[in-house]
Amino acid sequence: MPIEHYKITVKGRVQGVFFRASTQKKASQLAIKGAVKNTPTGDVEIIATGENQAMQKFIKWCHKGPLAAKVTEVIVEPFTNSVEHAGFMIIKH
Repeated sequence: MPIEHYKITVKGRVQGVFFRASTQKKASQLAIKGAVKNTPTGDVEIIATGENQAMQKFIKWCHKGPLAAKVTEVIVEPFTNSVEHAGFMIIKH
């Protein structure tokens, strides 16, 4: 199974709506490793590594996010700097 690495930027009302915690839970369900953090510009940034099929489900979920979120845009970019994460973590500033 091919492993994919992405940097995913989620825009909209995505801070203060449990987006990071929900992202961590979804990633764990799909066996995706990586990290999620809020950015100073109000977006959520995700670095994710996982099997192709799981990654496609994860990206699809990012377009919705948790119930209180209002996602307006999702930018998915290949991420070449492979980062080894034991699981999926929330980075707090």
